[in-house]
Amino acid sequence: MRFFTTLKMALRALRRNTMRSILTALGIIIGVAAVIAMVSIGNGAKAQVQAAIASMGDNLVLVYPGNQSTGGGVRGGAGGATTLLPADAEAVVSNYQESTTPEDNSVIGVSPYVQGRAQVLANGLNWPTQVYGVGPDFPSIRSWRVSDGVFFDDPEVTASAKVAVVGKTIIDNLFPDLEPSQVIGQSIRLFSQGGGGNGANNYGGGGTGGGTPFRIIGVMAPKGFTSNQDQDDVIYIPYTSHMKRISRRTNLSQIYIQAKDEDSVAKVKADVSDLLTQRHSGNTDFTVQDQADITALRTASTDAMTYLLGAIAGVSLVVGGIGIMNIMLVSVTERTREIGIRLALGAHGKDVLTQFLIEAIALSSLGGLVGVALGIGGSIALGNYKGWPVEPSTAAMVIAVGFSAAVGVFFGYYPARKAAQLDPIEALRYE
Repeated sequence: MRFFTTLKMALRALRRNTMRSILTALGIIIGVAAVIAMVSIGNGAKAQVQAAIASMGDNLVLVYPGNQSTGGGVRGGAGGATTLLPADAEAVVSNYQESTTPEDNSVIGVSPYVQGRAQVLANGLNWPTQVYGVGPDFPSIRSWRVSDGVFFDDPEVTASAKVAVVGKTIIDNLFPDLEPSQVIGQSIRLFSQGGGGNGANNYGGGGTGGGTPFRIIGVMAPKGFTSNQDQDDVIYIPYTSHMKRISRRTNLSQIYIQAKDEDSVAKVKADVSDLLTQRHSGNTDFTVQDQADITALRTASTDAMTYLLGAIAGVSLVVGGIGIMNIMLVSVTERTREIGIRLALGAHGKDVLTQFLIEAIALSSLGGLVGVALGIGGSIALGNYKGWPVEPSTAAMVIAVGFSAAVGVFFGYYPARKAAQLDPIEALRYE
């Protein structure tokens, strides 16, 4: 019963100085709101990266050139070397075809991969886009079907055929009056722009002065945006055509490999690594990763930035706690006679201690709750304005409110203890 009486007195004291209470809690409100907003935006960015990697396909193993020690102890980034060749991809295919039966084959798809940008001209219109050179297995590896027409096959890859499969965005910008099925057979011309190939052999000439003509034989089903990138703004051509007719390069950007199932991924990584090490005369001048590795690498920087921003925002919680301590000390001084009267009438020191602690905790906890609401609302508003993904964290909300309450206890204890230790006689004499 005494506790509830003390609680009422504490809340009444806060209401007597409403504006001061609000200003005191403002530091906590800003700190919690900043933490919640930063964590929500960081989680959204992380989820977007994971979605982008998941959209690549299932049970993927990717091989990149470089990222291993080379001569002189120099290390290059993944994709920063020119050591991955079409013959390496062919060796992976041959290795599994020769060493296993179809039932036991742990690899169900292999596709060389070359990337770059090009200016595309068709129907009197032009459009800059990504042009990827891939193999026939690429659609099944990416779990991306062809909605109209067909994808190119092995004979067309072998012949370096000038055929192309385009995304929906290409049609919208070059053939705005045609349906996807009507662009089959249409011709486009590719003009190389440079800057395509993972740091190696960027686009050079790429055909004649009028560009290189390609015939559209298929349209990919719409896939939408991932990581602020339009997945439908692409053109796929045989990797041999890309290397021979567009980029004029001899090396691959990557090799896509699809394992049969999740349990086979680790074995495929080990087998491919051993095979390529043997082919490269013992040099591990390549990187073999699965989707888990890629996710960990790409989210590491996002996590680090989220933690950094959250820690910076958390500093304002400490500043807010100092503000609470300062105001509570002022409150003790202002209410010295009141405290003396209570003690003289029989109140115990722990009652005074409890009252001031409740006031401090109430300020910080209410500030925490308001901060959570502002943080969620602010992150959603910023996400909508900037087009950023936002993913509020329930755990972050609970921790933020709990931490704000703990701040109230920590910074409110000293003023409360000082009030509880006042001498009633001295307090009654205080003017």
